[in-house]
Amino acid sequence: MPLRLTPGNPDSMKIGHVIARYGIANRRRGMMRWPVLVCLVLAGALFSASCREQPRAAEQPAVVWRKLGSWSGRGSTQTDPFISDTGSLRLTWATKNEAAPGTGTFRVTVHSDVSGRSLVLAVDARGVGHDVTYVTEDPRQFFLVVESANLDWTLAADEGIAATVKPAAQPAAHR
Repeated sequence: MPLRLTPGNPDSMKIGHVIARYGIANRRRGMMRWPVLVCLVLAGALFSASCREQPRAAEQPAVVWRKLGSWSGRGSTQTDPFISDTGSLRLTWATKNEAAPGTGTFRVTVHSDVSGRSLVLAVDARGVGHDVTYVTEDPRQFFLVVESANLDWTLAADEGIAATVKPAAQPAAHR
């Protein structure tokens, strides 16, 4: 019997009446279909997830060191001026060949080349040794004053520059 929806018949407009009369919904058949539907949805989700690219790792902040100058000697000296665009300085120093144990001194003072004034005593060491000192000042021209007695010394100045580092690319997984 064909289904006829007529505006004058209120029973023909009720979905429950249509389902009951024509057997459109069979509970047992519907119960058999839902596990298949769930499996298809899960399979689609897993396939979709396996095809996506790996998430990209965020860039990491880093400091890159640019060489400003290096000096060596025995005794006191003043370096030539150098410009630091960031004001972030790394001073790497070493002393050796002390004339008599306990008599060697090594001091490094950072000066402004604009005014000539002393900004900071960066190194104050006695005897043989080595270290790295970090100085943070306003960007400007600087020079270093080295006061040394009874030992040989080396000194290097580097400027810290902010950078970002991209993580290394991961090779694609073999399938």
